[in-house]
Amino acid sequence: MFVTQDLAMKLYFSEIKIIKETVFFIPDNSSIILAPTHRSRWDGLLLIKAMGRRVTKKDCRFMVTKSEMKGLQGWFLKRLGCFSINQLSPSLSVLRYALNLILKKEQLVVFPEGKINKYGEKLALKEGLFRLAKLATKKSIPVTVVPIGIAYSNVSPGLFDKASLCFGEPIYMNENFNISIEEFNKALNEKMLNAEKIALKIVGR
Repeated sequence: MFVTQDLAMKLYFSEIKIIKETVFFIPDNSSIILAPTHRSRWDGLLLIKAMGRRVTKKDCRFMVTKSEMKGLQGWFLKRLGCFSINQLSPSLSVLRYALNLILKKEQLVVFPEGKINKYGEKLALKEGLFRLAKLATKKSIPVTVVPIGIAYSNVSPGLFDKASLCFGEPIYMNENFNISIEEFNKALNEKMLNAEKIALKIVGR
């Protein structure tokens, strides 16, 4: 936390703004899945600043692609609370691990776009987040999915750029939640992009 939050973030960015009013509407008995846009490798550190241990007394646990967990980067990401998943053929052990995080009310972070989408291109969201949330609700655990928009003053954030993170309108899921994956992903995508529009305006884009 000292290296990433007190040194790297403060020295690299000239300004960081976090808009999080909607977070206060998360029910106390609900598990949380954070669903951010993915624009840069800095996204994870911004999420930790907004919802990490110092703010919520809980760590963010990131589900990332297998390719991101290689070499020195993988070593670093593992210590930030990341674990990998093979998107083409996810193992039962990883899915079980992610589900247990939800059931224990840990803060699971899933990037629905599935990869860094630097220019904000229109992508079909992955289905994993919805399936995990539905499995949790079947065990009578309500889940709040929190859409998040992340933006930087430049497409590729550079030294002394501005950064912003905006929490969107949550989606509340329980055992009676009954919409299709397609409907869910469409609603989630709209909420993520609406939050991102606010974040983009804050950084002057």
